[in-house]
Amino acid sequence: MSHVDKFAHIAALRPSNKRAIPRVASDDASLEHDRLAQMLGAQVRRNHYGEHLCLQQWHATPEICTPDARSLAFLLPQTPDADQLLATAIDPARWLFLDTETTGLAGGTGTYPFLVGIAWWDAGGLQVEQFFMRDLDEEHSILLELSERMAERPVLVTFNGKSFDWPLLETRYRMTRSISATAPAVHLDLLHPARRIWRLRLGSVRLKELERHVLDDGGRALEWSRDDDIDSSLIPQMYFDYLRGGAVEPVAGVIRHNQMDLRGLAALAGKILSLFDSGNGLPDAMSHETCDPVDLFGVSRILLRGGNAARARAS
Repeated sequence: MSHVDKFAHIAALRPSNKRAIPRVASDDASLEHDRLAQMLGAQVRRNHYGEHLCLQQWHATPEICTPDARSLAFLLPQTPDADQLLATAIDPARWLFLDTETTGLAGGTGTYPFLVGIAWWDAGGLQVEQFFMRDLDEEHSILLELSERMAERPVLVTFNGKSFDWPLLETRYRMTRSISATAPAVHLDLLHPARRIWRLRLGSVRLKELERHVLDDGGRALEWSRDDDIDSSLIPQMYFDYLRGGAVEPVAGVIRHNQMDLRGLAALAGKILSLFDSGNGLPDAMSHETCDPVDLFGVSRILLRGGNAARARAS
């Protein structure tokens, strides 16, 4: 366990109240909270369990991804209820993209999801909503908000969410002993198909690398840039510094990082589904003239795994 993760574990075991990790004098803390909200254009959201900071932004890109049924089927588990899962997931209006920023990567009871970012297709573009814990005692408020959003959109789309984000959130829900997690009806974790398609060529399939080499490679440029993005390994310490009265500016960088991850995730969904477009023959995105042969090999492996040997050979 890294030093940051050990620090997260120790911090999480302290009583969850405003005095657990003192920031500054209470009046100054309120001013800092207000300054952060003004800087981000965020609002204070209140519910039965308290308050948290909420930021909403709509983006015209990436544009809405409308999945083809046969293409989407390749991303679903081959189980007896596959047809039911497909019927649920075929409507993009039911998709909810999710990405969290946490106090460490160890998971378990010592890790807090201090920023929960979600997004969904709306008006042809992507609506992003982010819930930020200004202090540790705002966790219940965030979890309630997330549970309500997931009840509205039961198809969860993540990047490594089956191994990290969702198990962590389930743990946090259990620890509240009062808020029930709304389990997704379908969970599309795009890390796994991304590995099969691009790992042989790229080595790293981090979302940041996929944006650079796949989503922004020879086609329409992305309308966001990672040039001034922060190193994700520094995010836990940035949050701890903020809790102890540090500057609010690094938090704005973390929130922007989360926004780009959500937009990248939505763009990746469209890219992967385009590779499996079930039109006549190979679609343009999979043509041998425009698609790297190594990528085609990765696509063919998924097609074969999904029981479509004919298309696998054609690719």
